[in-house]
Amino acid sequence: MPESMDKIDGRIVRTRQMLRDALIGLMEEKGFEATSVSDLTSRAGLNRGTFYLHYKDKYDLLEQSKKELIEGLLPYFRRASPKLMIELASEEEANPVIISVFQYLAEHASFMKVMLGPKGDPSFPDALKQVMKEQLFEKLVELQPGNMAVPREFFLAYVTSANVGVIQHWFESGMNYSPAYMALLLTRMTRRGPLANLGFGL
Repeated sequence: MPESMDKIDGRIVRTRQMLRDALIGLMEEKGFEATSVSDLTSRAGLNRGTFYLHYKDKYDLLEQSKKELIEGLLPYFRRASPKLMIELASEEEANPVIISVFQYLAEHASFMKVMLGPKGDPSFPDALKQVMKEQLFEKLVELQPGNMAVPREFFLAYVTSANVGVIQHWFESGMNYSPAYMALLLTRMTRRGPLANLGFGL
């Protein structure tokens, strides 16, 4: 009697997760370029044939892993209301959507630490910036179509780089603050700007 689709799908999910876990562990130890498919299958306890049922090569595994993590962020970003972002910023209250984003990132901490670290993929921070730009900050820009004090592209580059930098430092420094506090920190820093955060009363 054929196996149920749920059981087959569950096996696929587990196999892919095992390979992703192996990839992250090996990248942390010796970097992506030094990692082979044989290393991955040995670490995951799978054979090479199983690997090639799911991925073309190690580059495909890396790209699909990045894509799936970023796609997991999209539902949170799409729920973000520009007007609510502005209202909460004025009250210095953390946005629930941004708290959820940090919670999601925390759930994938092992992946994030490696990907944003010295042995990660240099293109990954740019992918995060792009999704932030498209899903969050362009919505804010649209609320002020003719009143921006700086060119649009420079504003987007500044704010997305700042946000990714904060996320990166959170992981590098050991995630000592909760997702809720990190969301509040971002709210404060975005609202006040760099000089005001240094204590200059401008």
